[in-house]
Amino acid sequence: MALGGSRGEKCWLPPQVKGQLLMLLESYTKRIFRAECNPSFESLHCIAQLDQDVSEALPYLNASLGGFTYIKDPPSVTFRVHGKLITVYGDRIAVNALKDEEEADKILNWLKGEINDAWEKRDQIRPSYESAPQPQVMEILKLLPRQKGCRACGQPTCMVFAQLVAEGAKGPEDCPPMQEEARQKLREYLARFRFAQF
Repeated sequence: MALGGSRGEKCWLPPQVKGQLLMLLESYTKRIFRAECNPSFESLHCIAQLDQDVSEALPYLNASLGGFTYIKDPPSVTFRVHGKLITVYGDRIAVNALKDEEEADKILNWLKGEINDAWEKRDQIRPSYESAPQPQVMEILKLLPRQKGCRACGQPTCMVFAQLVAEGAKGPEDCPPMQEEARQKLREYLARFRFAQF
């Protein structure tokens, strides 16, 4: 066993006690791979098989981080973070669009902390069994300058940029031609939503 682990290795994390509660998630086995449907894709995927069942913590995690999608049976919560889909099930965590194994470790360690923190504070959190409201791409698009062929943000179209903003991967400051008034309106619109950050 290796602390931190690597491809297919057991990742043992020493048990920690916060107050009097033992951490819910202690260890997992991580597998990093390329998508089988298109092995030429540059991005990697990760599945972490959890050695402890975290199903009971998912409504609290959803309430804490504002999950994009919450499914009750079987329980799972999905987050859209920086253009990635991260889904936490009772027995595993799935992450897509990773650049490398280091990023997978960063996300898994962040989630381990968030799961354990939500579980420890469950008596202070009202569990949520619903998906959190999400920014609407069309509302974001209405605020963009939409200069045809601009690409100043580095994206091929304003629609792609608006989708990234809705996912929390981009923000108002990432659109150089946007006027300050529209930028402020977009900040105010986005402030109504919660974005998970690792």
